[in-house]
Amino acid sequence: MTDASILVVEDESIVAKDLQNRLRKFGYTVPAIASSGQEAINKAVEISPDLVLMDIRLKGQMDGIEAAAEIHKYLDIPIIYLTAYADENTLERAKITEPFGYLLKPFKERELQTNIEIALTKHRLEKQLKTNQQWLSTLLNSISDGVIATDVNQLVTFMNPVAEKLTGWTQVEASEKNISEIFKIIDITTREPLENSINKVLQSGAIAPLSVATILIAKNGAETPIDDSAAPIKDNKDNITGAVLVFRDVTERLQAVADRQKQTEQEQLVAQLEELNQLKNDFLNLVSHELRSPLCHMKGMIQMLQMSNTVQEQQHFLEVLEAECDREMELINDLLDLQRLENSFYLQLAPDLLLLQQWLPWVIEPFQTRTQEHQQTLQLNLPLNLPSLFSDRTSLERILVELLNNACKYTPAGGEIILSVSREVAEIPIKTIITVSNSAEIPAAELPRIFEKFYRIPNADFWNQGGTGLGLAIVQKLVEQLRGSIQVTSNQGWTMFTLTLSDLELTS
Repeated sequence: MTDASILVVEDESIVAKDLQNRLRKFGYTVPAIASSGQEAINKAVEISPDLVLMDIRLKGQMDGIEAAAEIHKYLDIPIIYLTAYADENTLERAKITEPFGYLLKPFKERELQTNIEIALTKHRLEKQLKTNQQWLSTLLNSISDGVIATDVNQLVTFMNPVAEKLTGWTQVEASEKNISEIFKIIDITTREPLENSINKVLQSGAIAPLSVATILIAKNGAETPIDDSAAPIKDNKDNITGAVLVFRDVTERLQAVADRQKQTEQEQLVAQLEELNQLKNDFLNLVSHELRSPLCHMKGMIQMLQMSNTVQEQQHFLEVLEAECDREMELINDLLDLQRLENSFYLQLAPDLLLLQQWLPWVIEPFQTRTQEHQQTLQLNLPLNLPSLFSDRTSLERILVELLNNACKYTPAGGEIILSVSREVAEIPIKTIITVSNSAEIPAAELPRIFEKFYRIPNADFWNQGGTGLGLAIVQKLVEQLRGSIQVTSNQGWTMFTLTLSDLELTS
């Protein structure tokens, strides 16, 4: 720093002039020379030099040490003492003023220049450090989070105003106290004491992740919900010298979460009420039509029986009456079955070994006659050596009967119905895939609702076949009980229900 300006304070004019010449030879500027303590103070304040070379013994009432102390009151500049005295008392007085050098006369030029350069460099670094410390202090004091720093023994070394407010401790009170005494936290749910993050950091040497569900107990007993994180403080050799804890008040955030949760619960409740209301309306519509219609028919048949004159007529009316009774019973049974499935988490299943090669032909046998009567074709596709399936016989039979019944009901005359079985051995557990296809297409917009209770596809000629709208809802519930899945696809004139099952023995 050869362009530095240096104030020389020396009461011997010849010595002062010699110093001035030497300094200029080094490349420094010497804007002034002072011969007394008071003059040194005045010159320093006036020109604000980069450094002062101060002789300790000066003429007048004020010596160089006293002058240096006064200069430090006004200016932050380094001072190097030049003196012929090295007694212990002088040294002790000089040390109080924190000089940047102490040269004994006579000294060599190189020694003088070296001390000046070291003093200027040291002062520049200290000034930069003070600036950084001031910047850091301002930052820590202005952020909205609480900050507490400790040494390696967990003794508090720093607290910002937010930390003081949340803990109830001032930095003066907390200084040199253990962090556990200042930062007391408990679990928000169990109210059990929690280990502070500083201890974890000092033990592990790693950043402690953000923790939640924590209550901070202040000095006066006040409770504040917080979240916090901590990190180690390391020196330039990566040695841990302490830790810093950062925490914040999350009262507003928790309240916002609670408000959103409450709003969500209210919205869900409204949606559930609307769904229940819709189900009630659907049920009332069902009762008003499906349940009342067979009863009206039965009443009509009873009246016709009372007026009939021949055995043949009576037999006909009795057959119609029996059919309507069966229809009414089927609807009631469907309602009861669906309620039973919805109100039980899992049915008491009775897994059985089903030899599909023999069992499936028996299941579809009743539908062979029915399809022939409606000029439909029912085809069963089974691979050779089809393995058995360990599943609940009653539930699986009900599923297939419902799917085949729908297929027969909605397939037009001349149409086809196909039941196929395959095995997916690439996955563990091995999957059994059963498909029921029929040559009738469901509109794409209706597919998402096909398994809804009471839902029947509107405005389609061959789909308006009556029914309860409960069959496929029952099928889906039964499939869930068997730990399986069911999907429906419909395109190019065909509808396919795909049932995927695993052996209950392997998944239970």
